Amino acid sequence: MDNWFTIEQIDRDTFSISEYKHWEETHCYLLCGEKCAILIDTGLGVSNIRKIVDSLTELPVMAVTTHVHWDHIGGHKYFDNIAVHEEEKDWLSVRFPIPLQVVKNNLTRLPCDFPKDFDINAYQIFQGMPQRILHDGDFLNLGEREIQVIHTPGHSPGHCCFYEPKVQFTRDYTR
Repeated sequence: MDNWFTIEQIDRDTFSISEYKHWEETHCYLLCGEKCAILIDTGLGVSNIRKIVDSLTELPVMAVTTHVHWDHIGGHKYFDNIAVHEEEKDWLSVRFPIPLQVVKNNLTRLPCDFPKDFDINAYQIFQGMPQRILHDGDFLNLGEREIQVIHTPGHSPGHCCFYEPKVQFTRDYTR
């Protein structure tokens, strides 16, 4: 199996998939429900994140985009079902706002032990039509697990956070 990614299991149905070998240290999150799963962001696209996702779940997976920056959409090319906020639909489907050479310069800014089959000359910024457009307040129903879309512009116009209302976090203050 590819050793580009580091997989951490957060709970029975939640995984962090990270690219610690690159200076960006991109993190993607796989959330599995009873009927389907979402992958929040797809990383740099220098290795096939779909193979990792398929090793973790057999559920149908939708790639959900926090924001359309190169280090979060690189692996979208491995997925047929993609969701993006309405404010950044054109960045994904019409024209990415940063030139390809600038992205390649960022990708290779610091020395990195890229996967052996990665070719910077063949690297392309993902462009494609999303299958779902996200809006503030939307819910993604995964089957016994609902994730709410919260539009949080600032880092980019269509930046989103994903909130799971049923999850209760507790802190142990005795330590």
